[in-house]
Amino acid sequence: MASHGNFVAFIGEQLREAGTILSKRMFGEYGLYCDGIFFAVICDDQLFVKPTLQAEAAFPDLPKAPPYAGAKDYIWVEDVDDREMLTTLVRVTCHALREQESKKGGVTHAI
Repeated sequence: MASHGNFVAFIGEQLREAGTILSKRMFGEYGLYCDGIFFAVICDDQLFVKPTLQAEAAFPDLPKAPPYAGAKDYIWVEDVDDREMLTTLVRVTCHALREQESKKGGVTHAI
């Protein structure tokens, strides 16, 4: 089942304080970017955030699950109504992902 655009828009609105949130349609679902960093996917109207050690330490009670069959586990965010938690999770995740990229020598591009 593909995700609905209104759910994607709702998530974007919930994350407005985390940075510039953009979505990209991917294989009938959506990839999410914050300030140019790919950090999450929306599959079947559910939010899955890329796992990082920092995010897992900050939110140890959030479950992990694969967003689709055959995928690695992501952090599964069931309570998408908690704007403050979502914003903090995305900021922590994107900071960690940005650090990983800089250690690899990668360049982050804005979309």
